[in-house]
Amino acid sequence: MSFLDKLKSRRSIYALGRNVNTDNSTIESVIKEAIRNSPSSFNSQSSRAVILFNGEHDAFWQIVEDTLRAIVPADAFAATEAKINSFRAGHGTVLFFEDQDVVKDLQEKFAAYADNFPIWSEQASGIAQHAVWLALADHNIGASLQHYNPIIDEQTMARWNLPASWKLRAQMPFGSIEAPAGEKAFMDDEERFRVFA
Repeated sequence: MSFLDKLKSRRSIYALGRNVNTDNSTIESVIKEAIRNSPSSFNSQSSRAVILFNGEHDAFWQIVEDTLRAIVPADAFAATEAKINSFRAGHGTVLFFEDQDVVKDLQEKFAAYADNFPIWSEQASGIAQHAVWLALADHNIGASLQHYNPIIDEQTMARWNLPASWKLRAQMPFGSIEAPAGEKAFMDDEERFRVFA
């Protein structure tokens, strides 16, 4: 399969299950390798990840549910709960962080680029997230990217005793693909690209 074929196979999968044929140690290794080999500005390696399986995976989505239950109107919560349950039904979750100590250190060392390092950190995080998504898809594991931060940050940091410098950027529930993604629409190329030769 070519890289572009693999790219096309990576879709947002919301119907997740726990019927994964890859063992957890292999999944862990795949995620680590994908992040380890993702580029970052100045080779800063600012991306961090927490990989959750089993009860830890469930505990994370309970944090999300409890947090949202406190702020979403009761009469509108059923749809929110159903969405959370679809993520909880998966096999695991990757929490993506960016280490702000790394960013601050680079800002001090390279003052001329200080304003750019937070931007470049976000770009590094996006690349790491995409790399993990592709790597999981390569093992026939579906995933989607979620963003419940920052409202869950405090509870998440406390639950797993994470360094204060880690800033939560995204959450990726993953698991077996219980139903395929729908058709994906693309805008016209003329609206997105300019080519000059």
